[in-house]
Amino acid sequence: MLEELILAGGTMVVGAMATDSWIAARGGVARLFRRRGEDQQTAIEAQLDSHAALVARADDAERVRQSLLPVWLLELESLLGQHPDAVDELRELISELRKRLPETQRAWVQNNIAKDGGQVFAVQGGNVIVHQAPPGPGGGNGDAK
Repeated sequence: MLEELILAGGTMVVGAMATDSWIAARGGVARLFRRRGEDQQTAIEAQLDSHAALVARADDAERVRQSLLPVWLLELESLLGQHPDAVDELRELISELRKRLPETQRAWVQNNIAKDGGQVFAVQGGNVIVHQAPPGPGGGNGDAK
């Protein structure tokens, strides 16, 4: 559950960069990182500004957002690891940003490819539960006996 929250938070942060929602996103993230002290909050604010400027200057803003997403996932994971009390505040920020972001920044695209007998089990915003029996007699190979 925490991984989903971190993914949603990171996605919202990079999704808000270079949009009308950026000021609210930047302020909310800065408040979250205040827990690490004033110096760390200042460093995060500078990182946020730098990343938002990269997105704003980019010819392909979505590509830049996707490149920045792992950075913000790590930052949020580290913050929540040190300060589990920030979970509720992050949830509130995600909810607030979800309402403010343009539709194009709220949508996620997922491409899945299975080749050569492979299988893909994918989901967005939910769970995948797979119960697969081993092949063979009584197994899940689909043969009727």
